[in-house]
Amino acid sequence: MKLKQLSAVLASGLALIAGVQTAHAQGAFPNKPVRIIIGFGPGSGTDILARLVADELRVATGQPFLVDNRPGAGSAIAAVAVAKAPPDGYTLFLTSNSSHSVNPHIVKNLPYNAITDFTPIAGLATFPFTLSINGDIPARTAQEFVTWARAQPAGKLNYAYGTPAVLIIAESLNRTLKLGATGIPYKSSPDAQRDVIGGQAQFLIADLASARAHLQSGRLRALAATTGKRTALAPDLPTIEEALGLRDFDLSAWTGMFGPASVPKDVVDKLSGTVMQVMAKQELRDKITAAGAEPTPSDAVAFTALVKRQLDMWGRKVAEAGVKPE
Repeated sequence: MKLKQLSAVLASGLALIAGVQTAHAQGAFPNKPVRIIIGFGPGSGTDILARLVADELRVATGQPFLVDNRPGAGSAIAAVAVAKAPPDGYTLFLTSNSSHSVNPHIVKNLPYNAITDFTPIAGLATFPFTLSINGDIPARTAQEFVTWARAQPAGKLNYAYGTPAVLIIAESLNRTLKLGATGIPYKSSPDAQRDVIGGQAQFLIADLASARAHLQSGRLRALAATTGKRTALAPDLPTIEEALGLRDFDLSAWTGMFGPASVPKDVVDKLSGTVMQVMAKQELRDKITAAGAEPTPSDAVAFTALVKRQLDMWGRKVAEAGVKPE
């Protein structure tokens, strides 16, 4: 065999070996630790969810899934870190509507694009919000509260809020229902809840996870869920649409997993499939429910549609609330 022919055969063989090795490496994903970045601090609902899911993914894959807390700026700091990471599936973003539904409508010059800078992997769970009032107010239904609120003297009705997301929901309801209330900002949702209990404000949008103790004690009273359908965490609680007739009202704190843009499809399929596998485990679902969230797993295709749908819906509610980007 001539030298030129031999070189061609060797090159072809090496290329074949390289192709087999690459395919093997992709098929073996993950073969090293995976980092899950979140935009909230330790102990938050999202952090608890991330650690529960990460532990199950570790068991399912045999590789560590490490939670990396990077709180601040409504999860924008964490979002940018993931968007700039290599698109190999080893850096993931477990986030909520804060980064992908709310920030794009209220933050000027947002340093990432919620759609084009990320690859949706899977939906995980929902933290439902509720329209809740001071427990001493003589209203047992949402409609009774609206009637009571409209009867209050001008300037006497207030609502409390601790995050931009709940501000948007509360002010959208305030304007749509013509309640004439004034919003009072707080550093956190627990702070807002304390002042509603204390009477400085009369209502708020509260998440079931953080408000559960106050709702159980009667210091706060939940009147309606802001979800599109009744939440399994409070099945007797009507939705806003059921209680007040406001159509297409589906605003909750959804959570899900993303990678940077352009993660290979086989890696996305492996991650999405594994997430769906572990989310089907009843033990994990029970733990998520105990943390105040409702398991709502969805694969990459369904989650992609959810993200786009929620981005549009929150945009409409931001416009209704009159909240301007800052």
